[in-house]
Amino acid sequence: MAVYSMTGYASASPGTQTANLAGGEDGAPTAPKTSASDGVVAELRSVNGRFLDLSMRLPDELRGLEPVLRELVSAAFRRGKIELRLSTRGDGETAWPQPQWEQLHRLSRLEDSVRSWLPEAKALSVHEVLQWCKSAGVPERREEAAVDAVRGAIAGLREAREREGVRLTDVLLERVSRLRELAAQAEPLVPVVIQRQQQRFLDRWNAALEATGATQAISRDTLHERALNEAAAFAIRIDVAEELARLRSHLDEITRVLERGGEAGKRLDFLIQELLREANTLGSKAAALELTNISVEMKVAIEQMREQVQNIE
Repeated sequence: MAVYSMTGYASASPGTQTANLAGGEDGAPTAPKTSASDGVVAELRSVNGRFLDLSMRLPDELRGLEPVLRELVSAAFRRGKIELRLSTRGDGETAWPQPQWEQLHRLSRLEDSVRSWLPEAKALSVHEVLQWCKSAGVPERREEAAVDAVRGAIAGLREAREREGVRLTDVLLERVSRLRELAAQAEPLVPVVIQRQQQRFLDRWNAALEATGATQAISRDTLHERALNEAAAFAIRIDVAEELARLRSHLDEITRVLERGGEAGKRLDFLIQELLREANTLGSKAAALELTNISVEMKVAIEQMREQVQNIE
C-alpha cells in the first residue's frame, strides 16, 4: 500500500481528468490542463491538516448536490484541508438559457401578484429574468455531469497525492539512512568517552582530596573505593548507549511504517517526536565534543523529517 501526501491538485470535467502536484520541478505551481468542454469543471485542492477539513464552492444551481459531493470526497480521503470548486462553462449559445413560454408566463403571473401587494416594487430586468430562468431550468444532466466531474477530480487528486507520497517516502528513507550513519559513528565513541571522563573525574577527585587534606583523616583505601563508586555513577550518567539503541528502534519502526503504507502520518509524527527526544537526551548527556556534534547533526536531520511528515496523510 502506498503512502499518500496531503498536498495535491486535480481538475476534471465529465469524461476527462487531469492531476497536478503542488508544484513543478522548480517549485512553481503547475497550471491545470483541462480540456475545453461544455458543462461542469471540478477542481480539488489539498494541503496538509490534522483532520479532514472540506470546503466547497458551488454554483447556486448545483448547491443541492453538496451532501452527495461531501460524501464522495469524505469516502476518498481521511486527512487534509481540501477545497472543492465547481464551475459551469460553455460557449455563447449555452452560457445563458433560452427562456420558455411557460417560464415567462409563470414569472409574469408571479410578478403581477407581488406588485398587487407591493405597488412600489420595481419591475424585473432582463438580466434578472434570465438569471431566474437559468436557475429554474438546470437540466438533470448538468447534475449528473457535476457528479461525474467530481469523481474524476477525486481520482486525479488521489494519483497526485500518491505521486507526492512516493517522493516524500524517498526523502524520509534517505534521512533514516543518514541517522543510522550518525548512530554508527557515535557507538564506538561511547566507551572511549566514558573511560576518558572517568579518568578525568578521578584525577579531579584526588586533586580535591589533596587540596583539602582529607587523605590524612581518612584511609587511602576508603577514599579510593569511594572514588571508584562515584566514578561508576558518573559513567552511568553520561552513558548514551541506551539512547542510541532506542533511536535505532524508532528508525526501524519508521522504515516499517513507510513500507506498509496507508494512513501513516499520525504514527510517523509520533515517532519523529520520539526521535527528537532521544537526540536531545544524547546532546544533554554528551560528555565529549564529538558526541555533541553528532547530536546536533541528528536534530537537523530529524527536523527535516518532521517537515516532510507534516504532509503525509
